[in-house]
Amino acid sequence: MGMEIERKYLLVGDEWRRLGEGTLYRQGYLNSLKERVVRTRTMGKKAVITIKGIAEGVTRLEFEYDIPFDDCEQLLELCEQPIIEKTRYKIEFGGLLWEVDEFHGVNEGLVVAECELESEDQLVKKPSWVGEEVTGDPRYLNSNLIANPYTSWVSGSNL
Repeated sequence: MGMEIERKYLLVGDEWRRLGEGTLYRQGYLNSLKERVVRTRTMGKKAVITIKGIAEGVTRLEFEYDIPFDDCEQLLELCEQPIIEKTRYKIEFGGLLWEVDEFHGVNEGLVVAECELESEDQLVKKPSWVGEEVTGDPRYLNSNLIANPYTSWVSGSNL
């Protein structure tokens, strides 16, 4: 059984930019209900489909499988709109792999960092460029950024 234990944070400054190279991600949701999210994603030249269960704390079921890239491209056309586009940077710090997502399109301006943990109570040593934790804030879930894009928060229309 696949489990995901993850924490999400906002960033402070842009020091993180010099620490890793980014890969373009395009992802869409065939189902974005919090009880069962079904996502398809391209990551550079790789493609996957992912099924996630409802989060209990910072833990939830997660199953991910490689799929043919061309199939993923076609599935993205079937997904809820808009497609999430972001550049992901992978940075190692404090014994953890930090994934920094810089969003584009309707979520332009949003940058978050995530780290996956072995257990919910694992100590997280944060880099200086990691700020406020937003793990429990549903606005920052990628699946919620479709209906409530970040650009609408900063314009004040969906606060």
